Amino acid sequence: MLDSYAVIGNPVSHSKSPLIHTAFAQQTNQAMQYVALLAPLDGFEATVQDFRQRGGKGLNVTVPFKLEAYQLATRLTERAGIAQAVNTLKFENDEILGDNTDGIGLVRDIECNLAIPLAGKRILLMGAGGAAQGVILPLLQQQPALLAIANRTPEKAAALWKQFNTYGNISAGDFLYFADEHFDIIINATSASLHNALPELPASIFAQAALAYDMMYRQEPIPFLKFARQHGAQQIADGIGMLVEQAAESFFIWRNVRPQTKPVIAKLKSLV
Repeated sequence: MLDSYAVIGNPVSHSKSPLIHTAFAQQTNQAMQYVALLAPLDGFEATVQDFRQRGGKGLNVTVPFKLEAYQLATRLTERAGIAQAVNTLKFENDEILGDNTDGIGLVRDIECNLAIPLAGKRILLMGAGGAAQGVILPLLQQQPALLAIANRTPEKAAALWKQFNTYGNISAGDFLYFADEHFDIIINATSASLHNALPELPASIFAQAALAYDMMYRQEPIPFLKFARQHGAQQIADGIGMLVEQAAESFFIWRNVRPQTKPVIAKLKSLV
């Protein structure tokens, strides 16, 4: 009998997670199946408990349920507790372990796949919502020279500064606050790319950037990355690598086996 896993969300039919985890299972000879699970907006916990009762071993959690997953977990990893959001659940006996693999997925994509070390770098993180919050601690654990958090409403960026400033060198402000500074790495964690829009960043900020990174991925060119390349960014990348790397960390949590990610990233890029 195959062990059962799923990605849960609403909507969820667009998710690449079944393709990714099926590839991981084939690659590592794991006896498991992985499907997409649509939960009603008011029925997350009931759907999770039903999945557990039917023998489910673990879940990936996507929008809009990461906060509810955080509240449902009976034990949290440090990174999930600090992010206050969970994207991975593991069911073991009576325990529900909650973890957040988004940040380590981002770090591994930048450092391993793009070969850009984060230590000693000046990093600009754009956005102060859940996507940004989930990656701050793993970024700081790489000991960058500075992690600057920029957001359209500076109060939200300041709240994240207050939450994380004991973990490393952080500054916070609105997009124009950092207009006269230079950064080695600029990461877009805003929702602007979802709407084909650009964050309100001055073009000059890309002039010395080694990497402009957008956590979104899609078939059409992402305006942020196109703008960054036009204004001096040496390298650009979307979030496909992060998606696969965070999935690999979930897979390791569940199966205690670490899959190879590069073949799966290449396969996804050929499909997107």
